[in-house]
Amino acid sequence: MFKKVINTKGFWKSVISLAVAFAVLFAFIKWAIEGFEIAYFTERDPLMFILTLLIAGFVYGFFVTFGKFRAKLKEKESGR
Repeated sequence: MFKKVINTKGFWKSVISLAVAFAVLFAFIKWAIEGFEIAYFTERDPLMFILTLLIAGFVYGFFVTFGKFRAKLKEKESGR
């Protein structure tokens, strides 16, 4: 079932779009919590900051998309 889900058309596009959306929203919300201080960005290593945001976004996007596509495939297989 795993291979079937990840090979479904549109799966990876959905993962990437959710990953980017998550990373942007997460960074904005954390920045707002910090009081919109520019130090939120300047006190961190920019490469590590972006890399960790993208990895976290990818993990989030993968699990959410996997669940969505798996449910869709199960529903299709059961004939509903």
